[in-house]
Amino acid sequence: MKNSLLVLAALTLASCSQSTRNTDATATTDSLKADTSSNITSAPLYAKMSIAPIIKAGEAIQIRFTVYNDADSVQQFCKWHTPFEPLLSKYLDITDEGGDEVLYKGAMAKRIMPPPLDSYVKVNPKDSLSVIVDLSKGYTITKPSIYKLNYNAQNMSGLIVKDTLSFSYGK
Repeated sequence: MKNSLLVLAALTLASCSQSTRNTDATATTDSLKADTSSNITSAPLYAKMSIAPIIKAGEAIQIRFTVYNDADSVQQFCKWHTPFEPLLSKYLDITDEGGDEVLYKGAMAKRIMPPPLDSYVKVNPKDSLSVIVDLSKGYTITKPSIYKLNYNAQNMSGLIVKDTLSFSYGK
């Protein structure tokens, strides 16, 4: 009986091994490799955010999120964790003037990896795309304060956002 348990345990551990062997010299291990037959390159896109400096209590707290492509070819980014999809994730870190983080009250989507093709948005050469989102639909911003917000989902979307925005709410 003990031998059966040892064999079963050894088989279980062996099946959980992370190592794989690839005997096909032409196979690739990059599941997100770009389709080289299309005109899409891997040069990074960048995005900028903007917001009104003063927002009255009860007004919509709208940010404009714009993605720029300065390249000479079509670029793409994953729309997950960006304003280009409904609020399905906490892609902004928002803090009040006391340093307290604003609670995210929106949905949190679980994702399959790698993202399917329809999760990507293409941006034409030398062009940009913009979207406006109301933060009050996903974040609990209720007390008068000066707020700071940062984009935190660069690793998911691939977008570089260097802006740190601040705005005064309800003061």
